[in-house]
Amino acid sequence: MERKVTVIPAKPREEIHKASKRLRVAAYCRVSTDQEDQLHSFDAQVNYYTDYINGHEGYELAGIYADEGISGTNTKKREDFKRMIRDCEDGKIDLVITKSISRFARNTQDCLSYSRALKQKGIGIIFEKENINTLDASGELLFTILSSLAQDESRNISENCKWGIRSKFREGKLHIDATTFLGYDKDEDGKLIINEEQAKVVKRIYHDFLWGRNPQQIASDLEEEGVKNGRGNTKWYPSNIIGILKNEKHKGDALLQKTYTADFLTKRQVKNKGEITQFYVEDSHEGIIDKETWQAVQEELERREAFMAEHGLKKYSYNSPFSNRVFCGKCGSPYNRHSWSTRNKVQWQCTNHRHDGVMTCDNHHVFESVLEEAFVKAFNSLYHGREKGKDRTPLERLRHKQMQELLREPPLKCFVPELAQLVLEKVIVLGEGSFEFHFLDGSVRKM
Repeated sequence: MERKVTVIPAKPREEIHKASKRLRVAAYCRVSTDQEDQLHSFDAQVNYYTDYINGHEGYELAGIYADEGISGTNTKKREDFKRMIRDCEDGKIDLVITKSISRFARNTQDCLSYSRALKQKGIGIIFEKENINTLDASGELLFTILSSLAQDESRNISENCKWGIRSKFREGKLHIDATTFLGYDKDEDGKLIINEEQAKVVKRIYHDFLWGRNPQQIASDLEEEGVKNGRGNTKWYPSNIIGILKNEKHKGDALLQKTYTADFLTKRQVKNKGEITQFYVEDSHEGIIDKETWQAVQEELERREAFMAEHGLKKYSYNSPFSNRVFCGKCGSPYNRHSWSTRNKVQWQCTNHRHDGVMTCDNHHVFESVLEEAFVKAFNSLYHGREKGKDRTPLERLRHKQMQELLREPPLKCFVPELAQLVLEKVIVLGEGSFEFHFLDGSVRKM
């Protein structure tokens, strides 16, 4: 029997929509900045799609999803975009309409992965500007080409922005986000101006550090007192303190291009280790800390790092004025603190005293009370002929000045932990009851 074939012509998509149930249509809107033309502004897009979908006979409004002021190069921070995708996966949306590929995403990978995932669920995306429906047979090829062009457009915009910023850097003009920068605000011209209340916190941090406090202690003090940091909260970390102490902007200078964007798609910022040209601007704005004090802090930070490296320490002392500052005169190892609350005794002993039950260093242990008495004698001896230091660097001049101020007070009658933490560099245990005290101003005393 001869086969009979009847051709049934395809119906236009609009007729199919009319014959079936109304499509649940969502619109996605986005603007990257507040500088776009009003016709393409955020509010205009939202209003346009609301009226468009509600006025279409075959459409039912499933929602307007909109991200304002968010970059299109990736979807990580586009909360409404991600919410729209979830609603598509949950079967709440049949069709998505958006202005253009660049509004949807400037990342080719994101464009293709999301469009294909939605296509598998029978959900199309209509890009009005490009006149593309991803459900059409020829749609994906054209979509792939145009999304690649959109990504390249984003790259060009990123390069132009970076060129503009670096041109300002060459002229010594600052491009700094002051919203989380403790101590400064910006005026109408974008210049840094001192925030007096925050500046008090900055000055306190520098002062406390140079008077013996460690970043951990300073952070704990500020947190306990409820002092706000640059982000406006009261959580402080040692790294916050170190960052403030190292920031040259607090002395009125500015190192520009400390970081750069390694990938325009992910916006990943990396530390500039010489890959990109940097610019150092002296006296770019009013400083909170004078340059001499700032330099003294940098020298003290370097001194502590060198001290830890020399003695094989993982941290600088802060639990006790003697912790990580008492060393064996025979093997060079640090002394550790041991306490027996039942016997009310505290002693310090060489960490190399025993290994696997075998004595490897026979230097004597030291009771803490004896160590404290010896410090009092060593410090009081400075009243009777203190050596004159070289005082050539800002830190040396500072330590000399601090010691002069301390020696104007009467001699010690008892041990003062805060004083010991401030002036003591290290103690070398030479033998039973014999010590060598090294002070931060360069003085040395044997007891």
